[in-house]
Amino acid sequence: MNICLRQATIVDTTQKEHHGQKRDILIEGGVIKAIQSSITPPDGCTVIERDNLHVSPSWMDTGVCFGEPGYEARETIAQGLKTAGLSGFGQVLLLPNTLPIPDQTNTLAMMHQKAAHCVVGLKTIGALTKQCNGHDLADLFDMYQSGAVGFFDYKKPIQNSHLLKIALQYTQVFNARVWSYPLDAAMHHKAVAHEGTVSTSLGLKGSPALAEELQISRDLSVLAYSGGKLHIPTISTAKAVELIGEAKAKGLDVTCSVAIHQLWGDESALLEFDTNTHLMPPLRTLEDQQALIQGLLSGVIDYVTSDHNPLDTELKRIEFDLSTPGSLGLEAAFGVLNQKLGMDQAVTLLQKGKSAFGFSNYQIAVGQPVDMSLFNPNVKYTQQLNDLYSTAKNSLYLGAELTGKAWGVITQKGMLIHE
Repeated sequence: MNICLRQATIVDTTQKEHHGQKRDILIEGGVIKAIQSSITPPDGCTVIERDNLHVSPSWMDTGVCFGEPGYEARETIAQGLKTAGLSGFGQVLLLPNTLPIPDQTNTLAMMHQKAAHCVVGLKTIGALTKQCNGHDLADLFDMYQSGAVGFFDYKKPIQNSHLLKIALQYTQVFNARVWSYPLDAAMHHKAVAHEGTVSTSLGLKGSPALAEELQISRDLSVLAYSGGKLHIPTISTAKAVELIGEAKAKGLDVTCSVAIHQLWGDESALLEFDTNTHLMPPLRTLEDQQALIQGLLSGVIDYVTSDHNPLDTELKRIEFDLSTPGSLGLEAAFGVLNQKLGMDQAVTLLQKGKSAFGFSNYQIAVGQPVDMSLFNPNVKYTQQLNDLYSTAKNSLYLGAELTGKAWGVITQKGMLIHE
């Protein structure tokens, strides 16, 4: 694989010589061989030229769903990884939202095998409990040895405090991280929107911010008692940011993430009754959104995630309160972050956590293995169906004006670039 990138602006703050500069980049055999003002490509070299081409170390998404096994009509692993690559992501964490649920090593092994030859790297999050039943711990150590980098009952809260304590204590033996979904199920009670003026005016059952905050408070109390490593995915409220910030200040080993749609929209998006705005956790208030953005900028929130969740058409083309929550997110992720926070912050946030989840962290430097995202931070566009690479089409961002779009990725295993 010999590739020459023409006049690419390098975005890599670890490389002072080239950061912010336009350079030709020569890649041979999966390794960066030269970075110069101008390079004459050797015979047989693929030359890549794009308008306003930028490159950075590749991006990672800390939480995606595809469908395989069990829901292949939504997205196979191969198609999901292709979607990720064309959206600029070189690595993803696959969440346990499949059938069968990955609570055993054989299911994880199948997932890894499906991804083995794909350009985009994949690591798996195994189920925390058997069948995600919330009662019996799954075979955590065996799954860890088979490549699981965390354990999570996908978007199901751990209702049993004792089980959370045991999980946090047990995983200390092999230094793994437990994921706990921030929701008090009884307080939430089948809600489909944020509890507030919008849900009341629309006649939709609302979930109060308290439903998230109670669970986080309990989880952090258990963590303080038991020790261990805790991850709280997709927080959505101002108080959640405050609670996690206080826990970190006390020295607790807790990380958290926020979904990009929480940075993009608020509860007012529900006014059109578009079921693509039915999400979990729900879109909340503008005040919550601002607190989440500040939490990202301050470092209290560790990661952003697309929370990519392809769904069958029939699960969305139905009454709002009967629809299944979830939206595509990979294709819009860079555009949302770039527009909301600027290119430098977007690129920095999208690279965070690779080493924490077992991925290599390569620089854009001569002699380094190639692992880069390609993008244009200035292009403005309105997301249409032809902007979606996913098999499913349930995107919250359809019709939204975005700034910034990925061209694709180049990794040691190949290249994925769209025209």
